[in-house]
Amino acid sequence: MVPDQHSNTYLEPSSSLPLTCTRAGTCCHGKMVWINPWELTRLAEASGEGVAAFAERCCEFGGIRLRFDGPPGWKGLPACRLYAAERGCSVHAARPLSCRLYPLGRERQVKTVRYLHQGIRFPCLEGCADVRDLPALTVQDYLVGQDVTPGEAAQDAYLEVMQELAEAALILLIDGGLAGQGDHQVLPRWRGLGAAHPRGLVQAIAPDWLSALTLPGFACDSADPARFAAVHFAQLQERAQRLFASLREADALREASCTMMALALHLGRALGSSPDQLVHRWIITAKKHGARE
Repeated sequence: MVPDQHSNTYLEPSSSLPLTCTRAGTCCHGKMVWINPWELTRLAEASGEGVAAFAERCCEFGGIRLRFDGPPGWKGLPACRLYAAERGCSVHAARPLSCRLYPLGRERQVKTVRYLHQGIRFPCLEGCADVRDLPALTVQDYLVGQDVTPGEAAQDAYLEVMQELAEAALILLIDGGLAGQGDHQVLPRWRGLGAAHPRGLVQAIAPDWLSALTLPGFACDSADPARFAAVHFAQLQERAQRLFASLREADALREASCTMMALALHLGRALGSSPDQLVHRWIITAKKHGARE
């Protein structure tokens, strides 16, 4: 459900669109829904199973994307694993932010947030022509009705976690002494991680680190997702300090830096960002501090 960045229509809060949902289920077929750790935990709890079991059954790439491999529906496209033809979404109350926003997308740059939809033609008109006969809503009213605030708070909080993980990778490279020693290995490895297929990036992360990132191991706080993300980051930070703070050898520092960058990129993808674009930005920062490629 990530909009095409090459053809977007940006909206004002007062923009009026046929946003009243027909509940036909067309948007539950053939999509890509990326989820962050808070959303994964919330979905697992709503499904009544453990987070690891839910991630294995319903997600791809270590728990960051929902599986769309259910029975074919609209246009013969496969349904979301959580969709039931007779009743719709089986976890509707816990649905992720991208599902709540659809057909809208959300774009955040620093502290500025904009809403948009893909293309010039309103996306719902193709799959749900009857939507024209339902009441139009302003963008703001639609967002309120979809209760997007907790999901947006989780998304923004995890964007900060992503940045902190990348900062850790930079610290290991620069403050760890590798950049000053003329290291030429780390930045090309970062670039390779950014260009990797999601499955390849998962394989580049040690299983225990992948679990630490995607399976926080504590209950979802629906009322305060930002606190959930903060506690999760504290766990990751404590683990990194315990494993990496005493490293001095170049090879070990390289591996640690690449581990933290891989975690940042994997989380970035879960948040709908392009790992390739993210790593390019962080490589520029590293070079400004003396790193070489």
